[in-house]
Amino acid sequence: MAASPEAGKKGAAAPLRPPPRCARDALVFAAGVAAAVLALLGPYSSSVLAPAGWRVGVGFGGGLVASPVPGPSDGPPTFYDDASLSYAAVGDSSARMTDWDAKRQTWLHSRGLDPSSPSVLHRVVMVSGSQPEPCRAAGGDHLLLRFLKNKVDYCRLHGIKLLYNDALLEPSMPAYWAKIPSVRSAMLAHPDAEWAWWVDADAVFTDMDFSLPLDKYAAHNLVLYGWPKEVYENRRWLGLNAGVFLIRNCQWSLDFLDAWARMGPAYPEHAAWGRKVKAALTDRDSDVACDQSALAYMLATGREKWGEKTHLAADFYFQGYFAEIVRKLPGVAARYAAVERRAGAGGAAGKGKGIRRRHAEREHLRYAAARNAAVREAGVPGPDGGGQAGWRRPFVTHFTGCNPCGGRRNPMYSREICEGGMRRALAFADDQVLRAYGFRHAGPRNESIVPLPFDYPRRGGTDE
Repeated sequence: MAASPEAGKKGAAAPLRPPPRCARDALVFAAGVAAAVLALLGPYSSSVLAPAGWRVGVGFGGGLVASPVPGPSDGPPTFYDDASLSYAAVGDSSARMTDWDAKRQTWLHSRGLDPSSPSVLHRVVMVSGSQPEPCRAAGGDHLLLRFLKNKVDYCRLHGIKLLYNDALLEPSMPAYWAKIPSVRSAMLAHPDAEWAWWVDADAVFTDMDFSLPLDKYAAHNLVLYGWPKEVYENRRWLGLNAGVFLIRNCQWSLDFLDAWARMGPAYPEHAAWGRKVKAALTDRDSDVACDQSALAYMLATGREKWGEKTHLAADFYFQGYFAEIVRKLPGVAARYAAVERRAGAGGAAGKGKGIRRRHAEREHLRYAAARNAAVREAGVPGPDGGGQAGWRRPFVTHFTGCNPCGGRRNPMYSREICEGGMRRALAFADDQVLRAYGFRHAGPRNESIVPLPFDYPRRGGTDE
């Protein structure tokens, strides 16, 4: 570029020159020091380097960026500003959350969220967990890790938050009662979520394609796998399962959890409740109330209060009994692979070519819908999400009674049906995930991984 003619005139402003190299190095060094200070200060950096109500971060290029922290200073106070707020699931009536629906709506509006929008109504936080101590059973910790990975995979594919808790939030409510404090705390900590979804640690997602039919539950606050006749007429505690349930984030649900918790071991009435539950239910042979028998009692004796807002159905495997599922998994896999082979038999223009083509994992739901449609059109019997009849993938396979962590397996189950079944179900689910990465397990119970041929399953390899 030519020099400006004014540059050589006496008295003209000298052109700006770049700073010496040492000055540039000093600036870079200073930015690095500032970033290091921020990293060391962590949560205290805002109060040290920025005024109240603002936070400081390192932006692109190493520059410092200050931005407002969401909170009471830039919006109306919410329930979080109430000093009496309690996350405890145990306590007197003063600890109960009241007027939650209005408080939650105020919080949503303060964050620019519309409580009636699909983005809020379809928002779910999954809650699961295990004991804080190492498993007593040999290999139990490894199995819990694989169960957790399965849940992480499902949540990632479906855009669901996952809260996995290994702390007893209420020590007086151990074992199966620990789910109530976890779910209740999750609801208060996630007012942005419309639903809290409890899933037992020993439950496996065996259909990574299936999505919860949330619109179907618009009139309900609690969703359980079970049979209304068995619960309301026959009054059986085995007429439902409390290991997997969906509960709406609302005042009704908090009241329900409070009433459920009061039947547990944290309260002095626990023993009396056990005797009352045994007397009211036709198939309960223990006078100690567990979470499931207490839940069945609440619904059976309080149908008008609790049952009207509870969806109790077995229209798909919201949680399927493992003993009747694992033996069918090889046949299910073979049918799905056959559908894809037939769908793509027409060559490049084949109707099912899009099912088999490689794609990014973030596109999973679109391809899942296409696969489910092809399976339905091919006449594979059974509902979406599986069921007691048919050959569709079971949504959830629950290994209740196998106790993989504690090691005290129900004597009615063999080691093969439990440990072998877990490995088979986990591999069955994992193959659906690994496929997006170009791999699969070498066999139903083989931990080795093999690459998939380009046109799988049309050629090469074995069926899923």
